[in-house]
Amino acid sequence: MNLTVTASLAFPVFVQGLALSFGLIVAIGAQNAFVLRQGLRREHVGGVVLFCATADALLIAAGVMGMAQALGESPNLARALALAGSVFLAVYGWQALRRARQTHQLEAIEAGSSQTLGATVAQAAAFTLLNPHVYLDTVLLVGSIGAQQPNGLRAWFIAGASGASLAWFALLGFGARWLAPVFARPRAWQVLDGLIGLTMFVLSALLVRHALVGI
Repeated sequence: MNLTVTASLAFPVFVQGLALSFGLIVAIGAQNAFVLRQGLRREHVGGVVLFCATADALLIAAGVMGMAQALGESPNLARALALAGSVFLAVYGWQALRRARQTHQLEAIEAGSSQTLGATVAQAAAFTLLNPHVYLDTVLLVGSIGAQQPNGLRAWFIAGASGASLAWFALLGFGARWLAPVFARPRAWQVLDGLIGLTMFVLSALLVRHALVGI
């Protein structure tokens, strides 16, 4: 019985982490363009995908565990961060819906001749860790939301958020040959941004409910 109850609670927490991470990571940016470029060149794709996904997973876990400790004895701070997060997600969703009305596309960034695995991973590290948004989105926002999950369900949230990152980078890297023509179409990004915008609004509403109702 307890296992059934836990499973019924774990699934929505897993999906929440999955949707939140996916909504934040799917955007036109240097990191995604770099992964796409490696996929198109078929050069060190596994190493790049593994590094990007692992870095995200570690940052997510650090954010959730660190924020959990910080919020453990401060329910008022947890409530304030939930409301702030809901505002952030609502703004993010609004921006995504605005982007859905515009035309844009993802193009693989140009680079020189073939590089060693070490040089390629170092470049991926620069695109990942030198981007200030990764700390705002992945550590602070995702961490503060994950930290407000019940203690026994935080691992499910981390798994969902990390799984979205792994799935996206794997799809972008290993599916580059198929995805490149799709992502070169502005319409594809308009549809994707529309879905992301709606998802962010739903998550924002759930955060408000959590902050005000306490569940």
